[in-house]
Amino acid sequence: MKEIKRDNANISYQVKGNNDITLLFVHGSYIDQTYWKSQVAFFNRDYKVVTVDLPGHGQSGNERKHWSVQGFADDVIAVIKELNLYNVILIGHSMGAAINLMAATSSPERIAGFIAIEYFKNAGTPLPEAYQQQAADIVRKLSTDFRNTNEQYARMVLLTEQTPPAIAKRVIEAYRNAYQPMGIAITSEIFNIYQAERKLLPELKFKLYLINVDYMPTNEAPLQQYAGSGYELLHMKGTSHFPMLENSGELNQLLEQVIQKISASMLHEA
Repeated sequence: MKEIKRDNANISYQVKGNNDITLLFVHGSYIDQTYWKSQVAFFNRDYKVVTVDLPGHGQSGNERKHWSVQGFADDVIAVIKELNLYNVILIGHSMGAAINLMAATSSPERIAGFIAIEYFKNAGTPLPEAYQQQAADIVRKLSTDFRNTNEQYARMVLLTEQTPPAIAKRVIEAYRNAYQPMGIAITSEIFNIYQAERKLLPELKFKLYLINVDYMPTNEAPLQQYAGSGYELLHMKGTSHFPMLENSGELNQLLEQVIQKISASMLHEA
């Protein structure tokens, strides 16, 4: 692992493979770059593959006073610039897709494509009124019982009773052991991230590719409204929010399809 430092926090990253096209994988809340192990092994034969631990996650530092999704986006941009990367295909899981949206719209000159995994299922749309109080309760309880509140959220929203036990155990441990100051700040922001999505999706200069698991459906109406450069949705079967663990082979095949489409469009534009 290598590191750079930004805003008081060390950022751990890994580079595998070599190619003019870089696949940059950004993980979601509370997990880390090891979740991409199967993707790194599969894609580093043909591409340069970069993974990161966001600050407050994995092996990266947590010495940051202010936590925000935009701060994570700035971290991603810092890694891209440190490694002098161009022709970057951003691949983000869950919150990682929101981070990448901010990075891609603020520094599009180095980006060639955008893939979201398990995200934008209700893009640019606030939580239904029935769930807004639940979200407020979760944020409030994080301050008094962080570990159990996170576990309950993971079980309720990200996992199902059919999820393989080993995957559920790994995810729950990650959520219980997350860095609390970061988690409290980020969770509150994520529940209102629809505002940023509504603003930034129309500004995205790349077609939005989505790979979503059908354990929870994707509402395409907001995508039709907000995805300014169009979108394409690919479905996966699964029981959880973590297809890179549950069905890594199928995810790799779908990612390869999308990456080839993006690569072909790059050649056409050149």
